[in-house]
Amino acid sequence: MSELLVDFITSLDGCASGEGWPGFWGLEGPEYLAWLGEQPKVTYLMGANTYRLMSGFAAGEVPSGQDEFRPEEEASVDELTQAAKVVFSSSLEAPLTWANSTLVREDAVEAVRAMKANGSGLLSTIGSLSLSRSLLRAGLVDRFRVVMFPVITGATGEERIYDGYPDVALEMIEHRTFDGRIQLVEYKPRVLDRPPLHAPE
Repeated sequence: MSELLVDFITSLDGCASGEGWPGFWGLEGPEYLAWLGEQPKVTYLMGANTYRLMSGFAAGEVPSGQDEFRPEEEASVDELTQAAKVVFSSSLEAPLTWANSTLVREDAVEAVRAMKANGSGLLSTIGSLSLSRSLLRAGLVDRFRVVMFPVITGATGEERIYDGYPDVALEMIEHRTFDGRIQLVEYKPRVLDRPPLHAPE
């Protein structure tokens, strides 16, 4: 059976990106980049918007506000190109042009449920806020990981991650600090029907 990881890179105030900011908010360091390079092989899950954005980067489109990719960003995009990717969309047309990408038109929740039951290895979302939210609501997420960068994007932040989320209890299973400033927290999530009446013991 496969395990599903929802994986976010965020500002401290929970935004997935910020207008005018470079990738990783320009704050990645050697420890964090080395950790990224050590991550196990995964199959990435994404929606149409993330596919359009990331496949554009892979085709050479530079993020708004930048003249060119930084080496760290280029390496990250190259790694994604080599990885297996499943794209859930009713608007995209097959065949997808980004290498190693498979288009799935059926309901994403049911498709991922079947992938988890019948597969092995690790499934991981990338971006795709609405997809991640739907998978969490359906109780399919085994691990919820957030890497927080030390910046508040109050004026320029975009893609607020937690808007529209249900209440979720989080049991911490991992935490780590990279380069003295980047904080990783990883949890086992449990969607709540209502807030608990008492604090957990």
